[in-house]
Amino acid sequence: MTEGQAHYFRTPQAPGGSRTIHVTLAGQDVEVETAGGVFSGDRLDLGTRVLLREAPEPPATGDLLGCGWGPLALTLGLLSPEATVWAVDVNDHALGLTAANAARLGLGRVRAVRPDDVPDDVRFAAIWSNPPIRVGKAELHAMLLRWLPRLTDDGAAHLVVQRNLGADSLHAWLQENLDGTVTRAGSAKGYRVLRVTR
Repeated sequence: MTEGQAHYFRTPQAPGGSRTIHVTLAGQDVEVETAGGVFSGDRLDLGTRVLLREAPEPPATGDLLGCGWGPLALTLGLLSPEATVWAVDVNDHALGLTAANAARLGLGRVRAVRPDDVPDDVRFAAIWSNPPIRVGKAELHAMLLRWLPRLTDDGAAHLVVQRNLGADSLHAWLQENLDGTVTRAGSAKGYRVLRVTR
């Protein structure tokens, strides 16, 4: 496992100290807690910023899926306070930060959980993800095949992928391996936003 992969698959033994940063989510300037040992723990990364700008307004209700230390899940929670937002990650430290940030922002319907804690019958009206491209194709494909087929019939997933890290080849792979439609929903600063529907 490379150093770049570590935060996806295990909880850091000694994560960097937590810090408070100011970010804009759902058009609001908010204060959130983050830390070392999680993906982009010191800022809102460029790919996530592109996704937040390009993705359409999420459904007001239903089950929504976000991930990471919180910006996607928190934005979904802010935009759709009546929806249940599943903030899914394999990193317990990231989940703790997401839960703390949701509580700080008064988002009582954000559930920070590990993948196996999402009930099998939950279907998602929206999925927003900055998928971990650097984990390798096998892990990435398994992850996408686990979650994307769980879209509702009228649901949509929006994935942001850096162009030079294989956005176009992932687009083709998704189209070939999913029973649905994959389109490019946006493009900015070297990133593609892919839209996946059933």
